[in-house]
Amino acid sequence: MTTPAEIQFKEVDLDTVAEASGKVVVFVGPDARLDAGARRVNRLTKKALARFVESDRFEKMSSGDVTQLAFPAGLAADALCVVKLPRRPSVMEARKAGAGLAKAQSESDLLVLAGTLARADEVALGLALRGYTFDAHKTDDKKSEGAITFMVSKPEEVAKSAAPMAAIAEGVFFTRDLTNEPANVLTTDDFAARLAAMQELGLEVEILEEDELEKLGMRTLLSVGQGSASPSKVVVMSWNGGKKGDAPFALIGKGVVFDTGGISLKPPAGMEDMTMDMGGAGVVAGVMRTLALRKANANVVGLVGLVENMPSGTATRPGDVVKSMKGDTVEIINTDAEGRLVLADVLWYAQDRFKPVGMINLATLTGAIIVALGHENAGVFSNSDELSDAFLKAAKTEGEGAWRLPLAPAYDELLKSRIADMKNVGGRMAGSITAAQFLQRFVKDDVPWCHLDIAGTASVKKETALAPAGATGWGVMALNRLIADKYEG
Repeated sequence: MTTPAEIQFKEVDLDTVAEASGKVVVFVGPDARLDAGARRVNRLTKKALARFVESDRFEKMSSGDVTQLAFPAGLAADALCVVKLPRRPSVMEARKAGAGLAKAQSESDLLVLAGTLARADEVALGLALRGYTFDAHKTDDKKSEGAITFMVSKPEEVAKSAAPMAAIAEGVFFTRDLTNEPANVLTTDDFAARLAAMQELGLEVEILEEDELEKLGMRTLLSVGQGSASPSKVVVMSWNGGKKGDAPFALIGKGVVFDTGGISLKPPAGMEDMTMDMGGAGVVAGVMRTLALRKANANVVGLVGLVENMPSGTATRPGDVVKSMKGDTVEIINTDAEGRLVLADVLWYAQDRFKPVGMINLATLTGAIIVALGHENAGVFSNSDELSDAFLKAAKTEGEGAWRLPLAPAYDELLKSRIADMKNVGGRMAGSITAAQFLQRFVKDDVPWCHLDIAGTASVKKETALAPAGATGWGVMALNRLIADKYEG
């Protein structure tokens, strides 16, 4: 697994191309014109590159596609990778090209003849993101990494522009690692310890244990984890890179390290995937890591509620009534609708303690959002057009799918309880919306807020453009972009 920080950017030296091992990469635009590096390769290969570029096969390639020509004559390399890409590609085209190179790399060295190609840094980011692997628990099948060298005309400038992208990639990788981990490894204790280790990056990290949560009145959060041997926790991560005294922007994440459904037990088929139910907390952790690594000029606080939802003799029962930190009472109809109970208390605590300028919570909250939006988009719910629009713009810029859905008082009727202030579920209809309506009850009217339901995007069965199957790290890039565009001075 390679990050942009490990990719080398060197001055163009075409004399070394003939003897380069592994794979050599050239870029050719849709106009089929060859740059200096491609012309050098074309001469070495006795015009084989030109013949390929003039073929129907090259014509049918889309921008960002990669084709390998195996064991090219005139080169010591095992393959010549031809990337169809304009000299001034869009960000998405450049990242797609990098992802294609990651899939073509295998375990080989890559010598990338980028020359004067614009957005070589974005190509490197796409290469790193798609080259991610999670093999921590494989004993004899770990992928060895080849060296990656970009030959560019201005290596210092490209390396400088790639530096913040290395921070982004590390944040995405951190999120993916957390989300991919099995629940017997990523316990609430282990999760909290990994977050505490980020103090080395300059983050302030505070861990609230169960006794303190009890004193604060976080009974809805504690009710979720009371059937588990793993202690419930809230971890607070603060990055104070902005003006001293300015209120922070808050990120809040659901961190259910494993979700059996509790007494409302889930069906066994597919339950192993519930290791990813801490995906919202994973994204918050990844964003905080990125902000610290790139020394963001902003004040941001990240809060995650870490629990495990297990059935046992001490577990919460359907029909139980619990009181939130806010003071509202909740009738638990279904113990498998636990994420909103975690978020309710953490949302209120974040507002009560930090008085944030705005906040976004993330959660793998409902299966209903997958029915509505599939795995292409996360659901966005908000009380603020300004914050919602800013986030959607950031997500579009970073190529992370998101779609806004409605909130309205009429949906509150579905949450009415006979014996408490509200129920924790509203039935099958509008399941994602009623979950968001539930959360909105714990958001103060003057606080701009977005709820992101990432159940469909946090982890996927098939590879995406920039990630292999498994955890995607969706949201790290979009939230980093939002903070950079809206909250940095």
